[in-house]
Amino acid sequence: MEIKSHFYHLFVGDDMSKLELYDGALEVETITNRWYNEFKELNYGAMITFVGIVRDENNIDGLSFDIYEPILNTWFDNWAKKAKEQNAIVLMAHSRGDVLNHTSSYISAVCSPKRRVSLELIDQFVEDFKASAPIWKYDLIDGKRVYAKDRSTAIKGAGILS
Repeated sequence: MEIKSHFYHLFVGDDMSKLELYDGALEVETITNRWYNEFKELNYGAMITFVGIVRDENNIDGLSFDIYEPILNTWFDNWAKKAKEQNAIVLMAHSRGDVLNHTSSYISAVCSPKRRVSLELIDQFVEDFKASAPIWKYDLIDGKRVYAKDRSTAIKGAGILS
C-alpha cells in the first residue's frame, strides 16, 4: 500500500516562516528541495533540516496523526517570532492521517545567517515540538488506529492526558 502526500494547509508567519500540513506521508525530497530553492538566495548561510521517519517497531504498520490546527498555528507563530529575534526562520511540514513505516511524517528546518543559530534552534524546535505540539498519535495495527497514550505527552494547561 502506498500513501501519497496531499497538501492541505499553509500557515506563513510575518517573517517567511512556514508551517505546511499534508494528508499522508511527506515527500521529503520534494519538500526539502523546494525549501532549499526558495531560501538559498536570501543570504542565509545555514539551513539545518530534521526529518522524522516512522520506525518499524512494536508490530505496527505505521502511525496515524490527528492535529488541532488552531493551537498548532499559535505554537508555530510563537516559534517564528523567537526565530526572527535571531534573524532566522523556521519551516515545518507534518502529516495528518496515516503514514506507513519507513516514510516521513515530520520535517523541520531552520535557516539563519550563522550555522550556530540554526543548530541550536533546530534542536530546541524539535524538542519543544515533541513536548508541546497538539498532535495526537495512533499506532496502525492490522488496519486499525490504536491510540498511543503511553507515548503521548500532555499539553501544558490543556487538561488533555492529565
